Formats: sequence, structure tokens, C-alpha cells
Amino acid sequence: QVELVESGGGLVQTGGSLRLSCAASGSFKKLNAMTWHRQGPGKEREERELVAVITSSGTTNYMDSVKGRFTLSRDNAKNTMYLQMDNLKPEDTAVYYCNVFAESWGGSQLNVWGQGTQVTVSS
Repeated sequence: QVELVESGGGLVQTGGSLRLSCAASGSFKKLNAMTWHRQGPGKEREERELVAVITSSGTTNYMDSVKGRFTLSRDNAKNTMYLQMDNLKPEDTAVYYCNVFAESWGGSQLNVWGQGTQVTVSS
């Protein structure tokens, strides 16, 4: 019912910037909170970190290590979320996953994950 397409990952040097996008498509009533998680090298799925979250009204929250460097936004008309990542550090290297909470037309609550996009920061 909800499909997520992530884009924007890549290789960048320390101090560089990347912008990740997560576009939701399919048939659903509304998108609620949208989040980015990351899974570092050698880490298991259960060790994914919650990087940032944005509510349907635009309220954001960030993990401490990215505050002041990452900016999360969303375009509700396009069902798309953006993560602007500046002043990147090697410890930001990870696979970044989009995770979206949505409501189906039948009233069910959906929790959907994207396929992940690799971000690599070289020192």
C-alpha cells in the first residue's frame, strides 16, 4: 500500500554534504511521522539508530550527534521527506533507511521501511 524510494546517498569527503530523499507512493489516507534511521558498518538491524523524525505538522527531533549538522524537512504535497546532511563526518558512514508511519484508507496503521541508501564519508 505504501512504497518508499530513497535517493541521494553516495561517497563524500569529511566536511561535505549530501541530501537524502524519501518519496512515498501508493494508496494511503495520510502519512504521519517520517523518520530516518541508520545502520553502521558491521551493525545488526536491531542496532539501527534513529537519526531524525518529523511529524505530519513539521516538528523535528534529532539524535544528539547530528544536531546542528542535519536538517530534516518534508513536502506533504509530494509525500517526500528530505534529510540535508552538512559537515559530514566519517562516523556518519552507514546505510540510511527511511521509515514512515501511514494510515490506510481502511484505518490501519502502517509502518513501512525503505530499501536503504549508502552514505560513505571518507576521512
